[in-house]
Amino acid sequence: MQATTHSQQNPMSIIAQDMREVDQVIAQRLDSGVPLVGQVSRYIIAAGGKRLRPALLLLICGALDFKGTQRFNLAAVVEFIHTATLLHDDVVDDSSLRRGNATANETFGNPASVLVGDFLYSRAFQMMVDAQSMRIMEVLADATNIIAEGEVMQLMNMHNAALDEAGYLQVIRSKTAKLFEASSRVGAILAGVNSELEEACADYGQALGTAFQVIDDVLDYTGDATVMGKNLGDDLREGKTTLPLIAAMQRGSERECEQIRIAIETGNVAMIEQVVSIVKTTGALDVARQAAAQEAQRAMAAAKLLPNNPYTDCLIQLASQLLVRQS
Repeated sequence: MQATTHSQQNPMSIIAQDMREVDQVIAQRLDSGVPLVGQVSRYIIAAGGKRLRPALLLLICGALDFKGTQRFNLAAVVEFIHTATLLHDDVVDDSSLRRGNATANETFGNPASVLVGDFLYSRAFQMMVDAQSMRIMEVLADATNIIAEGEVMQLMNMHNAALDEAGYLQVIRSKTAKLFEASSRVGAILAGVNSELEEACADYGQALGTAFQVIDDVLDYTGDATVMGKNLGDDLREGKTTLPLIAAMQRGSERECEQIRIAIETGNVAMIEQVVSIVKTTGALDVARQAAAQEAQRAMAAAKLLPNNPYTDCLIQLASQLLVRQS
């Protein structure tokens, strides 16, 4: 059932009303008798972001013609899980800027960020029960566990210049792509489709999430800080060995490889200009973009197995737009 393009619209416009419904659920479920919980939660959620994970769940539901209200609850669940990971990530990474705003840990302190992250995880699990589906609980519980493992893997590999592409992909498929995959799979489960279609949805989410993270890592060396809403060179400061650096070390001279190795192992942001120059001259950015393009193509191929309708067109368009992403 191959999709054809009905219109070249913003992929998110088709679910604009659905997203408003999700925002209402989020606002209701952030309510807490402890004022600081609501204050920190609202701060980070109000900071915006692309809301890609709940959007994916809604687009999959639309493509598979599921119109039940449980989609709003579960879209809010995946946003809460994602927000909890951001709160914890920013503490671990000692980040000061996200989406152009001061991070929650910068504003409220590390203890509040960690504890409110815990609140969002536990609230998400309370909300999962509302779906009354052991299968959905299993998918989201497994995803949350794998995300945590991915975060630990990333922590273990901080300042590890020996990390290879396979190790890098294992980290991002666990830490980032897993929630994209779970969001897509939950949409398919809600729609009650067969296992083949469910796997196509999950494959789409995993491929899209992987492409999204690879492009994110490229933008850390090429993006505009004012557009990106984060400090450029943050990955280097944190000692993250991302695909642009791995490719540069594979393709660079012995001296260039040594410079990148030192920069990763020391997290020396004073070396950012040297590193960016090496990453660009070795063609490492093209290697990383090509890897993202392959994942985006895999996502589009999976989406074309879904019924042919405007929602499926939007899923395909979402994947194709990743290749020109600038923020």
